[in-house]
Amino acid sequence: MSDAASHVIQHYETGPVLERIKAGLKEAGVKLDHVTPEDLKPVDEFHTGGLEATEELLMPLGITKTTRVLDIGSGIGGTARFIATRFGATVHGVDLTPEFVQAAEALSAMVGLANKTRFEVGSALDLPVPEATVDLVTMMHVGMNIEDKPALFAEVARVLVPGGRFALFDIMKPGDLALPFPVPWASTQESSFVDTPKVYRDAASSAGLSLIAERDRTDYAIDFFTRITAASDGTNTPPPPLGLHLLMGAAAPERYGNAVRAALGGATAPWEMIFEKPK
Repeated sequence: MSDAASHVIQHYETGPVLERIKAGLKEAGVKLDHVTPEDLKPVDEFHTGGLEATEELLMPLGITKTTRVLDIGSGIGGTARFIATRFGATVHGVDLTPEFVQAAEALSAMVGLANKTRFEVGSALDLPVPEATVDLVTMMHVGMNIEDKPALFAEVARVLVPGGRFALFDIMKPGDLALPFPVPWASTQESSFVDTPKVYRDAASSAGLSLIAERDRTDYAIDFFTRITAASDGTNTPPPPLGLHLLMGAAAPERYGNAVRAALGGATAPWEMIFEKPK
């Protein structure tokens, strides 16, 4: 395992995340034997905009129950469960962090989706997937942890069928402003590889993938974080029982605060891109 991968795992392993989520569900009044995918939404959409952003990216893609989906950096399984419940597709999730994979499996079983989702520990640079077996690859806020973008895109191109698509939503770098640390995806610069949209385009082109859609979501992020900040009203009220703080542990306020400041200050920008493998 590379040093970068080790840094990523160390960053995301913050203790018994599944137990924290179960405790949060109980505090929210949800019975653990009656949990639904919707109950988990406050905690399992670990990216800017949460469920709103997931829908914005995926709804136009024409996913059906026969679409074979691979979710890279699947975390605790939120995107996979969304795809399985909204479209009926079967989803294979791959993530570096064993703790997240274990939680993803348990949560999918808890909500009755064990037959529609499966999760595996693995690297985006060496996907445990046969060649040309995937119709759609998804990736939500993962590329910031991957330095070798050409290798990432080469692996995606390998597993996609001809005509298959790669839909991603990543934090990118619109300029040269420095990032504050820690942030949700990295404790230090060692495991943060935020790149420009051009780096993604060039890597895709080298892998033989065509860019078919692209959208800068800066305005959306500013609106989203402004709404969230306004809702808190500047008070020091405790966080809700279920939220992304459960994934980040004790460092959550600092990590989240730095991410918000980076987005509002123009150091980062969330970006959508959709690529296609030629037929």
